[in-house]
Amino acid sequence: MWETCPVNETRLLVLFDLDGTLVDPAGSITGGIAAALAGAGLPVPGPERLSAMVGPALTTSLRDLAGVPEDRIDEVIAAYRAGYRSSGMAESRPYPGIPEVLAELQGRCLLAVATQKPEGLAHELLRLQGLDGFFASIHGSPDDERTAAPDGKASIVAAALERHRGAWDHAVMIGDRSHDVHGAAANGLPCIGITWGFAADGELEDAGAAEVVTRAQDLPAAITRTAAAPAAASDAASAPTLDAAGSREVAAHGRL
Repeated sequence: MWETCPVNETRLLVLFDLDGTLVDPAGSITGGIAAALAGAGLPVPGPERLSAMVGPALTTSLRDLAGVPEDRIDEVIAAYRAGYRSSGMAESRPYPGIPEVLAELQGRCLLAVATQKPEGLAHELLRLQGLDGFFASIHGSPDDERTAAPDGKASIVAAALERHRGAWDHAVMIGDRSHDVHGAAANGLPCIGITWGFAADGELEDAGAAEVVTRAQDLPAAITRTAAAPAAASDAASAPTLDAAGSREVAAHGRL
């Protein structure tokens, strides 16, 4: 059950990451990248490195983690995207308990998605999985992933805050990677880490997650605790908790 807290729940904005948080790609991302690399005659990283590629911008992952030459990145991305659209999205599934948690949260606060996945693909995936109706807005990257801004996920989070400016007093990010924690922190938000995604052991704690949750059904209570903490600190200091985050300049990002 939703725990009592000194936060007006209807003025609470909860931002969710997508792949690894809401939806289990079921190997469609790592397998799709491996197939695209092999099809291009390029070396395929091992499983651990492939998993690490889920989260950052795909252009960054291909360059830095897979060693793809700059002049072949577009070719690999095109092959990956073709496979993902033809079969990868259909292979994905919501993580256990996620639809039920979203249904509970939807009646109590404002929900949005902040993902580095291209925004069009994010809409397609959420619609296919029957999750799009839970969210007031969905924020992602443009189709051209080379336009990804260098600040990771920060500008995607800022775009979501800006979209709902005036509708929230407190906001919380939920995600499975350090990129989610850092993107939230850049906007003055706490981030709740979840363990069913792609983070390495200790990654979320080391990044500074406010709390790390191991089961979807524990998210509502964790959100309440995390949202209440800055509210309590603000009451003690007689100062607002969040103010300028929503006015940050919005830039575009790219993700898987």
